[in-house]
Amino acid sequence: MTTLKSWQRPLHRLVNSNAFTTTIIILILINAIIVGVETYQGIYENNRAFFFAADRVLLWIFTVEIALRLLASRNIKSFFSNSWNWFDFIIVAAGHIFVGAHFVTVLRILRVLRVFRAISVIPSLRKLVDALLLTIPALGNIFLLMSIIFYIFAVIGTMLFQEVAPEYFGNLQLSLLTLFQVVTLESWASAVMRPIFEELWWSWIYFVSFVLVGTFVVFNLFIGVIVNNVEKAENADEEVKDTHKEVTELRKEIQELKELIVKNSDEK
Repeated sequence: MTTLKSWQRPLHRLVNSNAFTTTIIILILINAIIVGVETYQGIYENNRAFFFAADRVLLWIFTVEIALRLLASRNIKSFFSNSWNWFDFIIVAAGHIFVGAHFVTVLRILRVLRVFRAISVIPSLRKLVDALLLTIPALGNIFLLMSIIFYIFAVIGTMLFQEVAPEYFGNLQLSLLTLFQVVTLESWASAVMRPIFEELWWSWIYFVSFVLVGTFVVFNLFIGVIVNNVEKAENADEEVKDTHKEVTELRKEIQELKELIVKNSDEK
């Protein structure tokens, strides 16, 4: 493993210090506030020059931050081996690439995306996102199950309610969109079910069964998998900390043994 050079050690301590991290977080929050204020057209139009200058200053500060972190790494390969470093680099580099009047909208969107950098800077958020990414393989099976349930209920709903409520179940894609509204429990009873219920009294069986299966079963599976993986990630992090502590203690004991051996040799 490549060790840090003498001139890299101060930079490494700097970029990993709490003061440096806190400063970057504050700047990201300032960037977020500025982007939010820009959405007020009256304020933005009257202070366009200020917003442009503030964006340039923040962009170059973030550029210097990335450069310092790159210089403080053992080498370029080790820096880009971390996916979060790739994320930060792309977000900042895009601000330089899309400079010009033709990319005003893209630049404003990129300013918003810089707020995402708070995830890569704050360790607790980074761990949470990493844990969520670990759930993707398990969520794939649940998503497949949910797709099958949606498709079956959408086909049945189209067959049953196409004539009664064509605005909701007129075709397969409308039925899928309606079921998505139902599964979110957003006005599903008053807006979707009750008008159909007035025409077909037995329609409540269809909607209640879909809500029970789609919302209370499948969604709870999603939540259960996510919670389980977050707990696994936290336990793994604790194990790493315990291992690091044990290694530190072992090194200390070895150093004490070396000193004891040297002392005994000198006495002899």
